[in-house]
Amino acid sequence: NKPEWYLTQVLMWIGNHAKFLDDKIQPILDKAGSSVNAGLEFSRALVMLILEKLAADIPCLLYDDTLFCHLVDEVLLFERELYSVHGYLSSFPSCMHILSEESCFQRWLTVEKKFALQKMDSMLSSEAAWISQYKDISDVDEMKVPDCAETFMTLLLVITDRYKNLPTASRKLQFLGLQKELVDDFRIRLTQVMKEETRASLGFRYCAILNAVNYIATVLADWADNV
Repeated sequence: NKPEWYLTQVLMWIGNHAKFLDDKIQPILDKAGSSVNAGLEFSRALVMLILEKLAADIPCLLYDDTLFCHLVDEVLLFERELYSVHGYLSSFPSCMHILSEESCFQRWLTVEKKFALQKMDSMLSSEAAWISQYKDISDVDEMKVPDCAETFMTLLLVITDRYKNLPTASRKLQFLGLQKELVDDFRIRLTQVMKEETRASLGFRYCAILNAVNYIATVLADWADNV
């Protein structure tokens, strides 16, 4: 239940050994005419240990939503730091390969959808759902976007950020399929609320729904260039 312990430990080992490997070991390799990068090879060996640990742990966590989600969150944070801070190569083995394995991946999709739907329930039941966060700042709020629409698009963006480093396009497309389902679900929810408001088509909430739809369509059009 604490995957962050060993993930953080490995990041510490990589950071703590970097100077020694660069200053002492790399010159020996260079002198021998080797193309090996000491720091990267050290990182790769430690990541292989993590892959073994994950392969052993994940089957025990698959049906505990809380622990499984925590594991995925910690792995994604680990991967981000591994690449951004320590220069790990995308061609090397990574934790995303473990998360891409069929049983684990399908569970990840299921849990991701479950929590996204819960988030949508809470955002639409919020008292501020149809109010713009920036309603008092006219130059910021040209589109008069209600809070629920902005929160929903942030939710989609966060999901993209979580799956963008998956190693295969087919897995990314499955996540895209989930996002399309969520967009359609949100559309249905907006339609249901709109039907309740048809008698007051110039009312506050009806206009907010139209603003939400316009905003979502505009943002999705902006994202169309993102492969």
